[in-house]
Amino acid sequence: MMKTFNTMSLEKETFTPINEKTINMYVCGPTVYNYIHIGNARSAIAFDTIRRYFEYRGYEVNYVSNFTDVDDKIIAAASEQGITVPELADKYIDAFNEDTAPLNIKPATVRPRATEHIPEIIEFVEDLIKKGYAYESEGDVYFRAKKFKGYGILAHQDLAEMESNAAGRLDDGELARKEDPMDFAVWKGENGDGAIAWNSPWGKGRPGWHIECSVISTKYLGNHLDIHGGGIDLAFPHHTNEIAQTEAHTGEKFVEKWLHNGFVTVGDENEKMSKSLGNFTTVHELLQQIDDPMVLRFFMATTQYRRPIAYSQKNMDLAARNLERIRTGYRNLQFRLGSAVAGSDADIEAKAQEKVDAFVEAMDDDFNAQNAMTAVYELIELANLYSQAEEVKTDTVNFVLKQIKDLMNVFGVDGLEQAPLLDADVDALIKERDAARETSNFARSDEIRDELASRGIILEDTPQGTRWRRA
Repeated sequence: MMKTFNTMSLEKETFTPINEKTINMYVCGPTVYNYIHIGNARSAIAFDTIRRYFEYRGYEVNYVSNFTDVDDKIIAAASEQGITVPELADKYIDAFNEDTAPLNIKPATVRPRATEHIPEIIEFVEDLIKKGYAYESEGDVYFRAKKFKGYGILAHQDLAEMESNAAGRLDDGELARKEDPMDFAVWKGENGDGAIAWNSPWGKGRPGWHIECSVISTKYLGNHLDIHGGGIDLAFPHHTNEIAQTEAHTGEKFVEKWLHNGFVTVGDENEKMSKSLGNFTTVHELLQQIDDPMVLRFFMATTQYRRPIAYSQKNMDLAARNLERIRTGYRNLQFRLGSAVAGSDADIEAKAQEKVDAFVEAMDDDFNAQNAMTAVYELIELANLYSQAEEVKTDTVNFVLKQIKDLMNVFGVDGLEQAPLLDADVDALIKERDAARETSNFARSDEIRDELASRGIILEDTPQGTRWRRA
């Protein structure tokens, strides 16, 4: 029985899809005014891992995630760079795709932009006005937050405190335009900068931040979603406002389960990583500094999604060692395929299945990645032991290899297999060295080892034969 933690109830709840074998899942995407930082990547990796686990369990996942491509920050960044808002958005959407591909983040089923849905947004806002949930004021349109019963419940905050904080963030002009400080913009009138605007019944303007996710999610996934995800910092105000405006519009429950990933922290003080604090590392920069993007993927995917991640070189190095441990175990067993005999070992396969069952039990418990990885490490230990057996069976070797590969695919980690040598002369040298060792010609054996080392090929002599790896 699968259970997920629901931010709405603050409890683990049994997960049952609305439709038996299909899961409709929406995850808030980035505001594209800069390269994504690793805090953004953490959210993308966390929900990609959750999606992959659902697929591993046999579900079809409709996964929708947006690009916010019009926003005050985007307008400001475009002005600074001397380009148009669409040009800036295109630049950083392309960068997002380039930077997430090496992290093996699967493309969304649909990846819509806010600016592609202006007519639907206007219709949505018109309906809110018609129903009395929104009102126009000097070209802006605001949602009456307190009119919506249960406003703010997702945030688990005191309404009076929320109101006080909201009032403190407003300038005098906006405060004067609102009926109540808690009201939030669903449409923003053009401010005179001429950067970007669309015609509307309330004059030229653009969407408020929150409205796009309500419009996009319901358009592509329907009025009632299985899962809505995002960073925990989005619970208020973004997701809180989404609930209010969406349910006011549809008259239906918006989301069954709200899932929020934890922060990425940096430094000795475990400070939250964010663009606004200026303490972030962009994925674009990081990918130029690391040899293997799978280490970053492994580091983030194997931490339970709700827990904070402490980003440091020390923790990245630990992740690299653990990933290499898994790859080595996989390759040790893969190497034995060359000497395996036909048949299967029922006992080994049963033990491997026990580890797989433990993995599923852990992931069914709110995607408990740490406990799931314990099962993976135990499976690797089994692979290492079996690879040292005097005789191994082909079917069992392939069975264990498949289980390791399938479980690591849940975490989005690939590249377990031994890469091909490619060079025929290198392969010939390894065979020549094996022959030299068999005839005790150790001088020639050492010469070949040194020559291959100069080419970046490291040899490892094992009881089952010579293995190699790239330095």
